Amino acid sequence: MPRPYVLSETNWKHLKDESFELAILPWGATEAHNYHLPYATDNIEGTAIAEESARIAWEQGHKIIVLPTIPFGVNTGQSDIYLDMNLNPSTQFAILKDILTVLDRQGVKKFMILNSHGGNNWKAIIRELGLLFPEMFLCVTNWFKLGSGSGVFDIPGDHADEMETSLLLHLKSELVLPKEEWGKGIEFKNQIKAFSEGWAWTERPWSKISEDTGVGNPKEATKEKGEVFFNMVCTKMAQLFADIAQSDIKNIYK
Repeated sequence: MPRPYVLSETNWKHLKDESFELAILPWGATEAHNYHLPYATDNIEGTAIAEESARIAWEQGHKIIVLPTIPFGVNTGQSDIYLDMNLNPSTQFAILKDILTVLDRQGVKKFMILNSHGGNNWKAIIRELGLLFPEMFLCVTNWFKLGSGSGVFDIPGDHADEMETSLLLHLKSELVLPKEEWGKGIEFKNQIKAFSEGWAWTERPWSKISEDTGVGNPKEATKEKGEVFFNMVCTKMAQLFADIAQSDIKNIYK
């Protein structure tokens, strides 16, 4: 059966008399994830989290619609990694402007980017779009930031690490190579102290910071951890969907 909260599955018979409170746009990337995870890892994760979270919120009575996932992200630091696909931020802005024009015209006034790729940096884009669509509520979530405080994982990382490997083992285990193929995800740090301390920033050239394109050792990853974390993220995300959908956005600051 088509899910009425997933735009790519639903149909005009359902949509012609429908209205939605909140539109969700999952946005990922197509890039190498260590040796063992698929290039679509970010898209698989973002799509699954958006759709399951929307299911929970929909069954609670909230009108959520999940738009098709954008599969390419900002990968400017990976230009020499074979077939890592890049969208420049200016291209992302243009795509979002067109999408928001449709939603605004059709009365969907609340919009969320469910970001699934660390290289996508949305704040400046959302600030500018906010001036163009002053009646819309625009926001961004980064589900992966819930990983470090979840208590589920043992080894920190931020790319094809224990967290992402566990999630893919849960969501698409048939796309994960056998454990003996996993790289160690060792990250080579910038030797200039200010950058390693985090108060100065420069883009990481990916082929220089990692031998296997991973950051964080995935060796402790399991399908069971992935399931626990997925359910935790979707529960929290569904609550956020519900909170935004039912809120009077003009009166949320008191």
